Amino acid sequence: MALDNLISISFTEAELEQINQNIAQIKQVLEGKVVNLTPEECQQYGSVADRNKILVNKCKDYMEQAPETLPGTVEKTEFDADYVARKQLESPFHELNRIAEKLNDTKILLDHDNFHNAIAYRGKTTRPGNVPGPPMPRRGNVKGHLLEFLTRNIEYRKQKTNINY
Repeated sequence: MALDNLISISFTEAELEQINQNIAQIKQVLEGKVVNLTPEECQQYGSVADRNKILVNKCKDYMEQAPETLPGTVEKTEFDADYVARKQLESPFHELNRIAEKLNDTKILLDHDNFHNAIAYRGKTTRPGNVPGPPMPRRGNVKGHLLEFLTRNIEYRKQKTNINY
């Protein structure tokens, strides 16, 4: 009997191929048009918060209503091109983020199911040389539990086999 089977899904080869083809198409369309900033560049340029987007929109309106007030340091055609491109990317960006979030959430549930089934399996088997291992932890931080399990397993083996690892 399965423990906590939180999710049960599968993909056909055709579905996986369709996903991969669509991702390849998106990447091809975006090639040469999008950039990948380093963490330092992200820190340097920051992100425009919603209230600052209101400022940008308002200034755009003023630039169009009174072009004579435009400072010489602002190139209006480039400003407009950037403004339009940003608007065009906003909807696909949010949609792809929603898809990525769903994929991540699904993966979390699949990982949870696999991990807890592995724990159940591990509890019912013995280690090489018929030396049973220590019980694996059942809850909480997986990375912390893995480190704890490995440390306990080494100590347990040292005690039972008198072998230093």
